[in-house]
Amino acid sequence: MVYCIGVTGGIGSGKSSAANLFAELGAAVVDTDEIARHLTARDGDAVGTIAKAFGDAVIAPDGSLNRAAMRELVFADTGRRRQLEAILHPMIRAEARRRVLSATTPYVLLLVPLLLENKSYTSIVQRVLVVDCDEAAQIERTVRRSQLSEESVRAIMAAQLPREKRVEQADDVIDNNGDLEQLRSQVTALHQRYLELAEAHRRQE
Repeated sequence: MVYCIGVTGGIGSGKSSAANLFAELGAAVVDTDEIARHLTARDGDAVGTIAKAFGDAVIAPDGSLNRAAMRELVFADTGRRRQLEAILHPMIRAEARRRVLSATTPYVLLLVPLLLENKSYTSIVQRVLVVDCDEAAQIERTVRRSQLSEESVRAIMAAQLPREKRVEQADDVIDNNGDLEQLRSQVTALHQRYLELAEAHRRQE
């Protein structure tokens, strides 16, 4: 099986920015957030089931999931969040696994925001990379790029593992408190390491 590195980090930590740099170096990237968006887009495989479970109020006029309405609903109600996860997570995992197994690059990055919280990907991930930055940077970046309020961002962060717990469970950590070039330098070094690990993994199979 292709060598797979699970990538995680808190909201706004820069997982996608790091992944884009790895992709520039030739790594395959499987992003579970992108898969979720595909499943909940107009005519997406999950939309009908979600509409039956939650009603038309969470479906946008174009037939896609109204992500803002759903976010407000599930963060106010743990039971409803679990109901949504029960619909989406198996579908996301199945597609993520398919993409990982079909990758032809030496290694593949699997981006999972809650990788360490739900343990659902342990069977296909050989290594864990955490992209880390301080909480103030997480909040500033997320507020800047999205329509979320600081209060909403803090609520999302509260539902994720504490920063120190993520770092404790990591095999590798990228410090993304600096600029793009500092991020690129760390990615380049890890890319070489991952090529070596992937080759050793291939030889053992």
